[in-house]
Formats: sequence, structure tokens, C-alpha cells
Amino acid sequence: MKGMALCIGASLLLAGCGGGESEETVIIPPNEIIGAVEAGEYDRIYDGLSADFRKEFSRSDFSKAVKGFSEDVKAWHDVSELKLNNSHYKTWKNEDTSKGISVILTENGEIIGFKMMPLQTYPESDQAFTKLTYSLPLTEDWFVFWGGENVMANYHYEYESQRYAYDLIQVKDGFSYNGDPTKNESYYAFGKDITAPHAGKVVHVVSDIPDNEPVGTMNDKQPAGNVVIIDHGDGEFSYLAHLKKDSVTVKVGDLVEKGDLVGLSGNSGNSSEAHLHFQVSDGDDLFASKSLRVKWENDLHPVQGDTLSQP
Repeated sequence: MKGMALCIGASLLLAGCGGGESEETVIIPPNEIIGAVEAGEYDRIYDGLSADFRKEFSRSDFSKAVKGFSEDVKAWHDVSELKLNNSHYKTWKNEDTSKGISVILTENGEIIGFKMMPLQTYPESDQAFTKLTYSLPLTEDWFVFWGGENVMANYHYEYESQRYAYDLIQVKDGFSYNGDPTKNESYYAFGKDITAPHAGKVVHVVSDIPDNEPVGTMNDKQPAGNVVIIDHGDGEFSYLAHLKKDSVTVKVGDLVEKGDLVGLSGNSGNSSEAHLHFQVSDGDDLFASKSLRVKWENDLHPVQGDTLSQP
């Protein structure tokens, strides 16, 4: 799972990760930030940046960059919002979804990330849902960390092989963990039941990859980590990835029904903390297949920031 670090890559990114102190930050209410962009109040936004952030560029350079990116946009519209672990992430898009802006704020309201990006859309595949209908592959309440049909709410979206994937975590009182954040056992999503989203045949299993610890270290050589892949027929395969080591309860060739336990959520593979990566694809090779937009039971449309519950 890709997290929202203070320094993140982008096509046009203004983000500060320096140190030291400077003049006091003037807090802007999050819902007023995009209005300040529309009104050309670039100085106000600059004053809302953290002291460390402001050291990375001048007021003039900041104003010039934001104006150049946004001056032809008539209005910005809300896309997604995420409040988690004392951070606040909020995104907007323009009328034709060709441009986007995202900000990251501290719990005190200081802006520590300001990202402006061109947006690519894929309307044809956005409307091509799976033939089968899938249930949530879980038994408790889970939170959508990444999910949706744009790259701001779902970083997977730019990659055809994972375009409609979801990264799901568990959250309590605004946090995904309680206790030592370097320990897997501190995360609410670690070791929870993961179930088959539809009947099918298990075609691939990995269960021997260690969970990443300390949390934050990642295994990019085995990106899916421990995983179960199920062939549901009609050319549709579900992937349940980053499972806990030695927790998989099925083997290749097993027939499963919807709701059958297949393993426990974990933090294996290219994962920054315990979570479930779920997607449906048109083949059983994660990187050679195309991700399909999931048709969910009960007409669910999960997006970043949603809490999902079994009915």
C-alpha cells in the first residue's frame, strides 16, 4: 500500500520536508483552501503552509506555479477526503477531470503537501463492470484507504493492471493502529478474516512470505506478498493480497463458496502497513492481466474514505 508521506512524487508537486522554524503559519480551514485558489488568494495559501514547507520555495514561485496551473479553471469540485493518523488529505478536480489538486495537512491544520497534477481518465473501462457480482471479502467494518476512479483517490488508477484495485484497512477513532506503530500487532487490520468474494476455484496460493517488520519496511521483490487468487469463471479472477504469513486456509484446486475463509489479513509484500489489497482481473497474472471494475452486491460504489460493512 502506498502511503501519504510528506514528500511524494508528482508531475507538479510542491512539498516541503525540511527542518527548522520560520514565521508563524496562518491556518486556513480545509474547506476554504480551494476557494482561495479560485479567488487567486495565493498569498493566503502560502501563509497556510508549514514553516518547513515555505523554506522550499519563495512566495513568488509558489504563486506563479498555482496561478499557471489553475487560472483557466472556472470551478473546482470535491473528489475525496481522508482523515487518518493525525493527517488530513483532501482532493479536488476541475470540470472535465483533466486537472487535480490535493493537499495534506497536519492535525493542527498546517499544509505540508500541495500537489497539482494533470488527470488521465479511462471512461471506457470505467463503465465496463465485471460480469459477476461480488461480495465484500471481509467480515468486519473496513475502511477504504485507496479506491475510486481517479488517481487522487486511488493511486492504482494509472496502472492498467491494478486500475480498479482497493486497499482496505481498519480504523478506530481516526487511527489505523493502537500502540507501537512499528509492530504489526498494533494495527487493527492485522490478522483479520478474509473471505472469498464469490464462488470459484483457487488457482494460486502463496503463504510463506514474512510480514514486514518494523512496519514501514516493504518487500518490493515480492509485491503481492502472500496471496490467494480465485478463478470465478467468465474470465474473472479475484486477488486477495498481502495476507499474513502461514494464514492461508486453502490450496490450489480447492473449490470455495462466497464467504469461505481463505486467510488472514497481513503486511506481507509491497505493503506499508497491514491491509487487504483486493481486485478482480481478467487473468491470473497480476501484472499481465487487466484490472476490472467490480460490480458489488447491493450496488456499492466504494471510494476513498468510505467505511464498508457486510449487510
